[in-house]
Formats: sequence, C-alpha cells, structure tokens
Amino acid sequence: MNEWTLIIDRLPLSGSLNMAIDDYLFRSLSEKSQTYLRFYTWERPTVSLGYSQSVEKVVDIKYCRMHGIDIVRRMTGGKLVLHHKEVTYSLCSSDRKTFTSKLAESYRLISEALIQGLKKMELKPYLADAPPNHYTRGNLPCFSYPAKNEIEVDGKKIIGSAQKRIGSRFIQHGSIPLEENEEYLEAVSFLGGNKGMVRMISLSQALQRKVDFNWAVNRFIEGISEFFQVTWIYKVFNDKEKKEIQKIEKERYANDDWTFQKK
Repeated sequence: MNEWTLIIDRLPLSGSLNMAIDDYLFRSLSEKSQTYLRFYTWERPTVSLGYSQSVEKVVDIKYCRMHGIDIVRRMTGGKLVLHHKEVTYSLCSSDRKTFTSKLAESYRLISEALIQGLKKMELKPYLADAPPNHYTRGNLPCFSYPAKNEIEVDGKKIIGSAQKRIGSRFIQHGSIPLEENEEYLEAVSFLGGNKGMVRMISLSQALQRKVDFNWAVNRFIEGISEFFQVTWIYKVFNDKEKKEIQKIEKERYANDDWTFQKK
C-alpha cells in the first residue's frame, strides 16, 4: 500500500490562509512520488474565484463587503464558489503511477474516490455528464451545473472541484456543502435573469439530517483509503513551514493585487 500524508485542519481558517496552505503543499511536491490530502473549513463566508475569472463580472463586491464576506482568488481554474458551512478537500500529488499525466483522468479518479466516501454515508452518488455550452462559456457559479465527472446526488451537484497541473504535479481542491446556501450564493453572484439556476444539494439535505465536519471527513478518509489502497501519515506544520505559508499568504492570497488582478 502507498503512504499518503493527511492533514486535517479542524479549526476554521481564513480564506487567504486556506489558499496559502494549499499553494504551499503544491509547491512542496518533489519529483519523487508524493501525495498530500487535506481537509479544512472556513472561519467566515468566503467567495473564491477561479484563477482567470474577472471579479467584476462574477461577484457583487459591494454586497460582499456589506455582509462581511471575504473574496479570494484560487490558484486553480473553474468558477465562483461560496465557501460556507462546508467540508473542503485538497489533494496534491506527484505520483505518476496512481495518477496519469492527463487532467481529466486524474479528475475522474479523485471523483470516484470521493464517491466511495459518499457511499459510506449511504448516499447514491454518480458521475455527471458534460454540462451545456452556455455554462462552460458563461459566468454562472460553480454549483449551477456539474462539470463532466463531477458528482451528483438526486440530480443535483454535491461536490464542486477544480484542478491545476504543471507537468506530473497537480493540485485539486473542492467544496462539499454541509448545509444549504443557495440563496446566499445567488446573492453574491451576478446571476441577472439566471436566478434559480443554482442546482446544488448539501450533505445535510441529501441525508435529511444535520451533518458535522468531523463525521463527514471521517467517511471521506475511509472511502479514499479504500479506493486508492493507501495508509496515512498524519502531518502538522512545523514553525519553518508556517513561516513559508505566511509568506505565500502575504504575497498572494491576502494581497488585493492578486485577488483583484491589479497591475
């Protein structure tokens, strides 16, 4: 069995710090086979943007500032996500044997592993087909439609993910809502005549009972371990690593020049 490094941040963190930690893990991958799996959550509602998205086109900045909602820009692509009362996962790897060099194939494998976790919750998840062209080309938020090989339950998207790859190294992270936030998501997004287009389902909705972070994370760890046949090395960041993460946060994710693409 392979050994993967597992990081569980049980205390909520700021959006900028969460993104800096994921970035640090991606940067720290070496040429040898390494995989990090991290689970975390957010200390306040936070909008995250895909790397290439225009803030002005997809986020109501005024609404966010009035309601204490943070805005961060991810290192990965994809569309707008509102992170609030959720489990977030990130998986970084340079393992060429487990994951192919193709983005779509590694994306599918991770989705199948997450499905194993959802099945541990006694749900009936399945992989989605390709979304319509107007979603792919437009500015609707991530949870409007599933991308190909994202995960649905009862006809609604339950996990939204995005990936970045450089050679054999990649990072994929994704949002798994614990509770409903459709109205909140519609409020921060510029949906115009597309209100009602958000088709998401939370774990609590799907299971018809309240689900907490620790319970859900434990099921995902079990499912991913079984799917990829891995054992875990638990990691806590040391002081040197924390300083490097803080440096990345200051230079990038807590920096308006990065978030708002200022020149």
